[in-house]
Amino acid sequence: MIRLFPQPTTTAQGPTDLDPRAEVAAETRESNGERPWVYTNMIASADGGTAVDGQSGQLGGPGDKALFTALRAVADVIIVGASTVREERYRPPSPSPEVVKERIGRGQAARPRIVVVTRSLSLDLDLPLFGDPGNRPYVLTVGSAPPDALERLKDVADIIIAGDDDVDMELGLEQLSRQAGAATALSEGGPSINGQLIAADLIDEWNLSLSPTLLGADSHRAAIGPVDGGPPRGMRLDRVWADDDYLFCRWVRAAEDGT
Repeated sequence: MIRLFPQPTTTAQGPTDLDPRAEVAAETRESNGERPWVYTNMIASADGGTAVDGQSGQLGGPGDKALFTALRAVADVIIVGASTVREERYRPPSPSPEVVKERIGRGQAARPRIVVVTRSLSLDLDLPLFGDPGNRPYVLTVGSAPPDALERLKDVADIIIAGDDDVDMELGLEQLSRQAGAATALSEGGPSINGQLIAADLIDEWNLSLSPTLLGADSHRAAIGPVDGGPPRGMRLDRVWADDDYLFCRWVRAAEDGT
């Protein structure tokens, strides 16, 4: 993997590979005190599609997997929608011993915790995600969630109520900051979760990998939000990496003056 922007790693002697994990760990991510720094990791085809048969894995390659690991390595919590949990068969995070050592050295927990966002609580408790008592997921839900399902989930997950009928993402993030000490929150989607975060103006960093493929059909884009999602949020291009015809882009929230 090489850097194209802002300072290319290609020299007169040829390209110089970078270490995605070291580079991501060195990037600035600062909590604003009330809620964690919110950043994404999504992959899309060159024409904007994000899934093949409901899953994103077929779009990725070795570079995308390396970035996936690097972005997870610095997360305190990983936010994901219930449909993505079901389709991707989510598991508890299992970082390598090297990543665990780095996390502890930064004052983080050894492993990040998954945060499942769901109003209906329609979750299969036999999923691997709910099978590790040492790394229980959070379930971010609403006050009107089905009481029976809520009681069952309490055996395998920690519950956070944020909103009555719709999940209030900002309130949920604030509670994750207070209850979990989360300073960094990685959103892995799907598109509707990203759309909710954008509509609430909660995205601080947008990571999008571009796959050298064309999907066509009706695949979702990286974010699907309400039509009244507010004015466009300005973002600043921070870096671009490349690997085997893939591009890996990072944008960060632009300052109010546009810089």
